[in-house]
Amino acid sequence: MAELFSVAGKTILVTGGSRGIGEMIARGMLDAGARVLICSRKPGAAAAVAAELSKTGECHALQADLTSGEDIAKLAEAVGEHFGGKLDVLVNNAGTTWGAPLEEFPAKGWEKVLSTNVTGVFELTKALLPALRAAGDKPARVINIGSVDGLRVPPFENYSYSASKAAVHMLTRHLAKRLAGEAITVNAIAPGFFPSDMTGFLLAEPGGQQAIEGTVPLGRLGGQDDIAGTAIFLSSAAGAYLTGAVLPVDGGLFGCG
Repeated sequence: MAELFSVAGKTILVTGGSRGIGEMIARGMLDAGARVLICSRKPGAAAAVAAELSKTGECHALQADLTSGEDIAKLAEAVGEHFGGKLDVLVNNAGTTWGAPLEEFPAKGWEKVLSTNVTGVFELTKALLPALRAAGDKPARVINIGSVDGLRVPPFENYSYSASKAAVHMLTRHLAKRLAGEAITVNAIAPGFFPSDMTGFLLAEPGGQQAIEGTVPLGRLGGQDDIAGTAIFLSSAAGAYLTGAVLPVDGGLFGCG
């Protein structure tokens, strides 16, 4: 049974792996014996986290902006350098958000979020197909991080974010169908409320955490074990027969809503 859920020795790239959900996944994968490459848009952020995580296992870092074709090419080169051109798991986690009243919502807030959250996922997945096809452990896995806000109408005016995450969910299904014959599965995780930079402003308000937890059927925020455990499951032999799935990891926000 331990082997069924093992990711030991697997090569894994986590985008946006220097903070929040991405860091939780990267940390969990390392704890489980995987070799991990993380990237971050902010210079130095990924390197600082990788230095800490390297105390647990093999962790590499790269600065990359996934709206840049040049940086996407650098990531593909880094997979070649660190993993011999073979990638077992790609976790497309990097993302951004924007909030503004409908009448004031700026075009740049729409374009920035869609470019990062959707176009970046699509272009990086394309660029890494050769490495995924060469994976040592079949099937290779692509895990896209969507959101419960792509499954339901959110309570916030984050129009481009919710639209982008709904797009990620459909892109997941479309890629899953196309790549199924190439021994590559594509699934998505749709997180609910987790401690992160995106939810930090809500949690910082007086009584904010209690108010958020009051909307969650299970009565709490998500934690590292919740999100890393789901990613490990999808990356392990136990998850090899799943593709095209969107798994809500939200304490019941979507399923019990």
